[in-house]
Amino acid sequence: MAVVVKFGQKPSQTLVTAKGFKLVDVDADSTPGYAGVKEDGKALLRDLDDELAALQEMLFAAAKFGGTKRILLILQAMDTAGKGGIVSRVMGAMNPQGVQLKAFKAPTDEEKSYDFLWRIEKEVPAAGMVGVFDRSHYEDVLIHRVYGWASKKELERRYIAINEFEARLSDSGTRIVKVMLNISRDEQKKRLLARLNNPAKHWKYSTGDLKERAFWDDYMDAYQAAIDATNTKIAPWHVIPANKKWYARIAVQQLLLDALKELKLKWPEADFDVEQEKALVERS
Repeated sequence: MAVVVKFGQKPSQTLVTAKGFKLVDVDADSTPGYAGVKEDGKALLRDLDDELAALQEMLFAAAKFGGTKRILLILQAMDTAGKGGIVSRVMGAMNPQGVQLKAFKAPTDEEKSYDFLWRIEKEVPAAGMVGVFDRSHYEDVLIHRVYGWASKKELERRYIAINEFEARLSDSGTRIVKVMLNISRDEQKKRLLARLNNPAKHWKYSTGDLKERAFWDDYMDAYQAAIDATNTKIAPWHVIPANKKWYARIAVQQLLLDALKELKLKWPEADFDVEQEKALVERS
């Protein structure tokens, strides 16, 4: 039986951003903390699926008996970075009853009539759930900075509002896992061409992807500014090199495992006499 190669250092330690972090210094081809190759990574992902599912079920069960804890995974990235693969392959190991997914698109006219966090707060995961934001409130400081839709003063207001919002979530029992999947510009080009060369992938392609690609450097600056302004102790940023999809998946899986373990979950105790119920079942 093959030995499963595990992380030498936890992604929660190697991928977390600290003071002085520079996005430009991240090698998108690297695999920080992991010495294995692609096949090792795939094996590790499979090996830890059951543990992830068991912890998620424990979280879900606890909420049925008054538990208030929950997880919120925030996924941010440039187009083609692999958010969909994270959702399908990592979250796919969990019981769908306990997963709350929201993919944020461009805001509607109604949503624009409120503060930018209005539509976000409505999608916060319920107790016992593992919530996933495929894009999030960070779009309102990224794209708005790139296109100049918000002034510097308004952007600063939004950074503060985001920090306060995430602090409220933390205070109410939410463990926040913030992830930026970091691919290189060359890798994005390869993935866009791969979609165009495969008719089965045409539905994934959007002409808007090319428009956004033209602003690559501006987006990198916007991400740097957002990370600098919203990297807090209760909701730190994790920047994951994502040129290797398999690495990004095992890194996110490990971050979720670590987050769930930190909640120190326990199975709810039975509110009935177990032995008595056993006897009743035996006689039934």
